[in-house]
Amino acid sequence: MSETIKVGDLVAQFLKGIGVETAFGVISVHNIPVLDAIGRGNLLRFVMARGELGAGHMADAYARASGSLGVLFTSTGPGAANACGSIVEARFAGSPVLHITGQTATGNLDKGQGTVHDVPDQLGMLKSVSKSAYRVRSAETALGTLIQAATDALTPPRGPVSVEIPIDIQRTEIPVPAGLDNIVLPIPVPRPPETASLDTLTDMLKSAKRPLLWTGNGATNATDAVNRLMALGIPHVSSWNGRGVVDETDPMTLGALNATPEVVEYYKSVDLLIVAGCRLRGHETADMSLDLPERRVQIDIDPAADGRTYSSDLFVCADSALTLGAVADAVEGKTQVEAGYGNEIAELKALTTENYRKAQAPYDTFAADLRAVMPDDAIWVRDITLSNSTWGNRIFPLNDPTQNIYPIGAAIGPGMQLGIGAAIGGGGRKVVCMCGDGGFNLNMTELWTAVQERADVVFLVMNDKGYGVIRHIQEILYGGRKFFHDLQGPDYEGLAGVAGLHFARVSKASELGDKVASALSVGGPSLIEVDMTAIGAYPPYFKAPPYAQKDEE
Repeated sequence: MSETIKVGDLVAQFLKGIGVETAFGVISVHNIPVLDAIGRGNLLRFVMARGELGAGHMADAYARASGSLGVLFTSTGPGAANACGSIVEARFAGSPVLHITGQTATGNLDKGQGTVHDVPDQLGMLKSVSKSAYRVRSAETALGTLIQAATDALTPPRGPVSVEIPIDIQRTEIPVPAGLDNIVLPIPVPRPPETASLDTLTDMLKSAKRPLLWTGNGATNATDAVNRLMALGIPHVSSWNGRGVVDETDPMTLGALNATPEVVEYYKSVDLLIVAGCRLRGHETADMSLDLPERRVQIDIDPAADGRTYSSDLFVCADSALTLGAVADAVEGKTQVEAGYGNEIAELKALTTENYRKAQAPYDTFAADLRAVMPDDAIWVRDITLSNSTWGNRIFPLNDPTQNIYPIGAAIGPGMQLGIGAAIGGGGRKVVCMCGDGGFNLNMTELWTAVQERADVVFLVMNDKGYGVIRHIQEILYGGRKFFHDLQGPDYEGLAGVAGLHFARVSKASELGDKVASALSVGGPSLIEVDMTAIGAYPPYFKAPPYAQKDEE
């Protein structure tokens, strides 16, 4: 008689078999068979979030910090719907997240009968927010569907993939599938560039006198190649999501200073821009109105990227790391870069950084003071705040892509949960998580997840008692009329006391470094409030886009 296994146990063993060590989620009537198997066998660490949205952001940040698959469990219906915002963010970020959710029993599927948690077209909802979405349609196909879903999530361009498993299938017993103990995901090998495209690209670069390399998230695995090209005199700049591919203190990289006035002026002199693994998305190019060098090459694994934002003279559909490595091989000793070009870039970087820093007063010391007390390998997590949209994204230096975690989709609120997931997935590295008070308060219940899991993270709350950027927008575009921006928040010291957290308050800019250093020495989560009303108003960040018309008073 053959050995049998319930599908719920099969899911748990599958995750263990492909190397998953941690999963996030909320237990529910429609996922108990799987979570019972995980708990009974002590197969994985299961992080109990307070809500599915928070769990999804934690799984996303875990994937970014660890470089491995993030796993999210939700219930069906409202539980799956609650996670949609976090799945959208993981898709923006290109995070490999496997979302496993329940579904009503197969006899009730797609009949609108209104059974528990049943919603119309859950699979359609998940397809709309995920890279792809699947339904396990029989117990016998469960393993194949899971393999397909995990492979999709980990295949570039990476992203979140959802799988729904009806509750009766989770309880069904089947013969143990052959190969369950030795699963190898069929992830395609990286695609090399075609010879003709590579030859054209290398010829263009050999003749360029003032080239520039711009990399994004799709090239964060290209560290060696980017460093080699910089050593050949080719400077580098990155998208905000692609930061850390090289050490940002290197004078040959402009880091994330990609849209500052000084750098935009410099673009006019560039005779070849090579864009690798980057969307050149509207958030960083003023809705694609930024004047980039006219002669452009784009390298991307996704053929749909060709012309999606900016046109190019040459599109190379290939893996960025392989392509840049091959280019470095081909052009070594054969470039015609202008003499003194590297010194010019170093001076441009120093000038731009200093001008940008000064413009952030009275918060102009924050980036340097934080960097000085944080370990070199610390993970820098941020929510969308005035501070992150300025110095946090641009002049806080990073040296590894896994240090760079923030909401790519520009939503407020994910920061705290991203910080928790990064701390759990960061391999023991320290985490500093900067949030605004509006974003921090949005999902405050997840603070207790951090406490329960002993997540080693310092929450740095920039408290200006409201939505600071909304105030700036209303001031510039709406005649100074300010509505619905003030928020009543908690007494953060009292909140820390209730949660049992180390607490400190920063009332002067000069206090930041010492107080963060003290918090970093404390194991587990800490809370630091930066009293922006005491330090001073943040300088205006928002500038009206070219198409905007100022509202008449």
